[in-house]
Amino acid sequence: MRELGVLAFVTVDGVMQSPSAPGEDPSGGFTEGGWAAPYWDGVMPHVERTAMASPYDILFGRKTYDIFAGHWPNAPKSDVADLLNSARKYVATARGDALTWENSRALADDVVSAVQRLKSEDGPRLQIHGSAALIQTLLATDLIDVFQIWTFPVVVGAGKRLFEAGVTPRRYALQSVEALEIGVVHQVLRRAEGNAP
Repeated sequence: MRELGVLAFVTVDGVMQSPSAPGEDPSGGFTEGGWAAPYWDGVMPHVERTAMASPYDILFGRKTYDIFAGHWPNAPKSDVADLLNSARKYVATARGDALTWENSRALADDVVSAVQRLKSEDGPRLQIHGSAALIQTLLATDLIDVFQIWTFPVVVGAGKRLFEAGVTPRRYALQSVEALEIGVVHQVLRRAEGNAP
């Protein structure tokens, strides 16, 4: 059984939507895209070191997959680019068009069963990058084992949240916490025994 983790960038008020650029995900009328960009130079080396330095398979929702697939295949060569490009990528998508990024495969229509099957297989860890809707589906079925969360000192007021209203109550154990010099806080939260707080 392999572990499923989430990598998430969030604001202080819990929003994870469109951290990189204004046009990244304007769905729902979101106008605050790019809120994390001023911090990238200070946070990305930490992300690469703590979450992206060893092999992993990736789970994506289709929107996040399209964003990554539009950048990383043509990105300058680096250890992170090599890992992302060579990783197996599993995509939750209802669209029938081809997944053109190397090593990409669409998940079956029943995403929950597909993820349960992936977790039961041998292989490197599974991790989700972004993909807010997919995270909500997997939270509802208690399939996420660990969260790596980088909280940025920004408030945006509205948008897709890491933990949406109505999420199943669940306890997490704080495995580590680190404050970066730029004001971003990194937490690792692991699922604890029992559901309700």
